Amino acid sequence: MNTKRKYIAALMGILALFLFSCTKSHMKPNATLEERMEEGMRLFEKGNYFDAKTQFRIVTLSHSGSLIADKAQFYTAECHFNMKEYILSASEYERLIKVYPNSEYVDDAKYKLGLSYYKLSPKYSLDQEYTLSSIVHFQEFLEDYHTSDLVPEVEKYLLEARNKLAQKVYASADIYRKMTYYGAANIYYSKVLEEYYDTEFAPKALFWLGECNRRQEKYQESLDAFAEFMQKYPEHEWIPRARNKIKQTQREYEKYRRMAQGSR
Repeated sequence: MNTKRKYIAALMGILALFLFSCTKSHMKPNATLEERMEEGMRLFEKGNYFDAKTQFRIVTLSHSGSLIADKAQFYTAECHFNMKEYILSASEYERLIKVYPNSEYVDDAKYKLGLSYYKLSPKYSLDQEYTLSSIVHFQEFLEDYHTSDLVPEVEKYLLEARNKLAQKVYASADIYRKMTYYGAANIYYSKVLEEYYDTEFAPKALFWLGECNRRQEKYQESLDAFAEFMQKYPEHEWIPRARNKIKQTQREYEKYRRMAQGSR
């Protein structure tokens, strides 16, 4: 076991020397931990994230148990984030959270972990794995740090991520509606209302739910949906359309009932 530990320590030392040789910094090989950290921060503040990351990495590899190792780990992640290497930044933020759970940087790391995945999130029509990951981490942040000054910003990004998921479902509903598959469309519109009720797509989903019900001659369900739309979203730009749809549905419903009575 001691031999294995010595071997690992030797490898870490070699890696640290390699990282040192690759950097443009003029730090001496025997620089102290504090000197490396100071140099890393100097480079970071100048926007030289690549070389700053090298100094921070040397600290985390050679002095992982030091009092400033968590700071070095956090700024390693920050360097990747600022270089738009979001997969790497997410990995480094996660490492900080796992290895240094009591660090003062954990709350910021949890926020930036969610933000890293948010930055990786593609347009709504593509796979939304990263979007889902960002939502999970943003929600965890809000649960753990509900009094943080970052809460408004996290809530903003969380809603934007949820909007993207809602848009994906809403777009599927629209496709079915335009193909006149109204029953299938309603399944997806209902999903928007149930799972993404706080997004910008909820009002339109409710409107189209009413219209699809009308098209299927489910007149009472249609009227209920349009009435709910007008009650929940009185300032929505589609209110005039909803009023017209209610009148149209009422006329069709009355005609339908007269025909039903006449056939008896």
